[in-house]
Amino acid sequence: MAVKTITVTENAYTALSHMKEPNESFSDVILRVSRRKPLSDFFGVLSAKSGERLEKAIYDARKKRNKTHKLRIERVIQEMRN
Repeated sequence: MAVKTITVTENAYTALSHMKEPNESFSDVILRVSRRKPLSDFFGVLSAKSGERLEKAIYDARKKRNKTHKLRIERVIQEMRN
């Protein structure tokens, strides 16, 4: 197996070492934490009420972002006309 040597900060090393299980190598830790999990793994993490609040917060944030974006575009168009 080919190996590569990498340099990490002391903070990164400490963080990895805290995640490391007794029988794991640092390579094992890096592979474990960097693996993408399927969305289905998170099903049921939130209660229905929490899910509804999160959905509403996302909707409200998108609505605010869209309004801000529209106003910005209108200002740019106005500036271009002047």
